[in-house]
Amino acid sequence: MDLDTLPYVVVDVETTGGQPGGADRVTEVAAVHVDGADVRLAFHSLVNPERPIPWQITQLTGIDDALVRDAPTFRDIAGEFAAQLVGRVFVAHNAPFDFGFLAAEFGRVAPTPLEEIIAGRLCTVRLARRVLAHLPRRNLDAVSHHYGVSIEARHRASGDAMATAHVLRGLIRDIERRGVHTWEELQLLLGGRTARSRTRRGLPSWSEGADGL
Repeated sequence: MDLDTLPYVVVDVETTGGQPGGADRVTEVAAVHVDGADVRLAFHSLVNPERPIPWQITQLTGIDDALVRDAPTFRDIAGEFAAQLVGRVFVAHNAPFDFGFLAAEFGRVAPTPLEEIIAGRLCTVRLARRVLAHLPRRNLDAVSHHYGVSIEARHRASGDAMATAHVLRGLIRDIERRGVHTWEELQLLLGGRTARSRTRRGLPSWSEGADGL
């Protein structure tokens, strides 16, 4: 399918730490829908992780125990949040991190694995490394600055997700100038195998991303 017509959902999570399969949990989540030129915040919520938030994380995000004390648990929001992901390409800046945490959270409370409800997976860090190789860094601050994107609230889910959504649009414009217009061509640019269709609608399979913030 043409990259311009694919439905994307750009996701960002804040967490208690860096171990999705261990003791760490999600503290905030946001999803931004990107449909062509239309970019809109589709979902945002603080999440009660049901465990203490380390002070180092609070220093980075501003999210502390008091802020999430009355927030819903992930179980409470799982259904509404999942509805925003169904049939869309999952995009994040450092996708393995965000996807890993959400897959673990859904695995605890939902019968259907996260990978089965999305249409594909794409990491903007990995794409930026191909498209913006001239930049010394490809973290969200660097690529946002490159595309003239302002981040309303850094290290908060909605601010980072919205910035990543606009970065995604910039990256797609750049690769289209290189003659890359379809998901299959994008996979070749990223050095992966041509994606096979996962659904009768011909939506893409997932693309593994590379680590980086």
